[in-house]
Amino acid sequence: MLGQEDFKPVTLADRAFFERHYALYPQTHSDNTFTSMVCWNHFMHYRYAYVNGSVILACTASGVTRLHPPIGPRDPELMREVIRLALDVGDENKPLIHIDPETARWIREIEPDLVLVPDLKHFEYVYRALDLAELQGKKYLKIRSQINRFRKNYPHTVEPIAPENREEIMEFLVKWCESKRCEDNFILAHEVEAIFYAIEHFAELPLRGLMIRVDSQVAAISLFERLNANTALIHFEKGLPEYKGIYKAINAETAAVLASEVEYINRESDLGISGLRKAKLRYHPHYMVKVYSLKRQTCFSITI
Repeated sequence: MLGQEDFKPVTLADRAFFERHYALYPQTHSDNTFTSMVCWNHFMHYRYAYVNGSVILACTASGVTRLHPPIGPRDPELMREVIRLALDVGDENKPLIHIDPETARWIREIEPDLVLVPDLKHFEYVYRALDLAELQGKKYLKIRSQINRFRKNYPHTVEPIAPENREEIMEFLVKWCESKRCEDNFILAHEVEAIFYAIEHFAELPLRGLMIRVDSQVAAISLFERLNANTALIHFEKGLPEYKGIYKAINAETAAVLASEVEYINRESDLGISGLRKAKLRYHPHYMVKVYSLKRQTCFSITI
């Protein structure tokens, strides 16, 4: 029977294992990626179990544990074990999270009494890469105007991020964090720590990146990777606020690089943050990566 003792921490040494497994079972949501797990481990404390050819992920943040459904072949008994463990040790509200629509339909078939609810704040925004690169049509008129003003007002260069850029990007991140008062924002404080990890281990992760320099100083960065055969994933994107339009610029420059490689770009979720949601909607997503969570019922139990 599946238990907590079957799980072990996700570490950098597990990269090859996850790459092999995800080659068989391509992912669509950023939270399952190896890069996301190791970069956010300081807060989310990811663990995994490998059972009957499936990977089961678990994370514990602020003392609250949540499980993900098995990633692998359909195995009703294993799914029931994961649900049972989630109900035993997991969050009192959402013990099982990041359930994709196909898996949600399957769970409802094998356990029709379970209640699965859309987890809107973790829906991810996916755009056509060419749309973000070319910004054609009236719906992107304001964004094009902001980029043009940036290019006119700030002499700049764009270049790939390399491991030797580590120190100056760290300095940039300190400036960005000061401008955003990270010490007063729980989410940003943890996010900047995740970016620090990504930069420190850039050569050990499947990451690529771009940076914009203004007056030779780093003013914006983006970090991204291939998510699956036709989609790239933007993990992090940051710019100094004194350069108006810089976020639009780094977005467009990144899309221009990726448009020749993939059809779609996943720009992750809005975490339920109103301003972030508005910003992502302005770019007119092509579709959303939907996920569901298991809603705990006080009188429900799984029998194995």
